[in-house]
Amino acid sequence: MEAPSFHSDRIDADRIDELVELLDLQADLPGIRRMRQWAHEALAVRAGERALDIGAGTGSEALVFAERVGDAGAAIGLDPNPAMLAVARRRAAAAGLCARFVHGSVYHLPFPDASFDAVRCERVYQHLDDPAAATAEIARVLRPGGRVLLIDSDWYTAITHPGDPAVVEALGTAMLADVPNPASGRRLRGLLAGQGFVIDDQGSEAVIWDPVTARPLYQQMNEQASRYGTVTAEEFERFLADLDAGIERGDFHLSVTMFAVLAHKP
Repeated sequence: MEAPSFHSDRIDADRIDELVELLDLQADLPGIRRMRQWAHEALAVRAGERALDIGAGTGSEALVFAERVGDAGAAIGLDPNPAMLAVARRRAAAAGLCARFVHGSVYHLPFPDASFDAVRCERVYQHLDDPAAATAEIARVLRPGGRVLLIDSDWYTAITHPGDPAVVEALGTAMLADVPNPASGRRLRGLLAGQGFVIDDQGSEAVIWDPVTARPLYQQMNEQASRYGTVTAEEFERFLADLDAGIERGDFHLSVTMFAVLAHKP
């Protein structure tokens, strides 16, 4: 699960390798794997269908679509970052899978009305200033009876241990200050219902991060907190010392809950 301040359309090309490495590490987290497996089973994309993955990132989930739809269908991944699209295209070619990757925004999907049987969107809504407009666009490109699966984090469910609770709270507050929609996970159902979708199922996963994946997030949180002046260098060093001591003795926890909602267009 990416740190919420990673807006992929704002990542410079020379930082793409850093982002890709982080996304690959996150994709290996057991909680992410379980959530994605559940999501694909719930969405149940079939041979011959047209499926769209919004916020495709490295392309991994669009490639799952490509395997499922086969030659008679279409698997498309959409992302706002050209450098990330290049990564996804290289990985699709290496895997020998026919997935197409398209540049675009969830606010203006570059597809005709009623052109997809299934749409998937993971961890995009937390970055959106107008999630209702994005949901309306998803409704537009889905055919009647088409399915949508939204997945996102609720960053107010995050738990960090060990560490001074006041410092942990200050770090978290600073990190979320620039996130448009940090509680997006809890709002997915209402957004879909507001666009007339019929809710079919819901799922959740408390994704537990390992130290290797968590350490870069804490560094990023400190950068944000330093800008806002909410955590001193000394406080952060003490926090890191407590954290590293906990990791050393096996007493460490970082989790955040992800929620998923499956719906269909009447």
